[in-house]
Amino acid sequence: MTVEPPVAVVPPKRRWYHRVTTVLLVIFCFELGCFLMAAPWWGAFWENNFFASLVGDSVWSNAYFRGAVSGIGVLNLYVSLAELFGMKK
Repeated sequence: MTVEPPVAVVPPKRRWYHRVTTVLLVIFCFELGCFLMAAPWWGAFWENNFFASLVGDSVWSNAYFRGAVSGIGVLNLYVSLAELFGMKK
């Protein structure tokens, strides 16, 4: 049995639209993350919106629920920073 040498795989070239799409994703995730981290703790904004009337006050004003929404914001910030630092030249 003969052993063949490994084949070199050439990564595809990154085009300009890949870089633009990545920058737009970074901007979107960063802004969404900042909003989701801060919004649950704004009193008047958080308590007087459309979704608060659908869910109910007991869930909407719960600190654990607000913390979960802020946690999703932290995850969005992490994704944006990981994409930003993961961009290759």
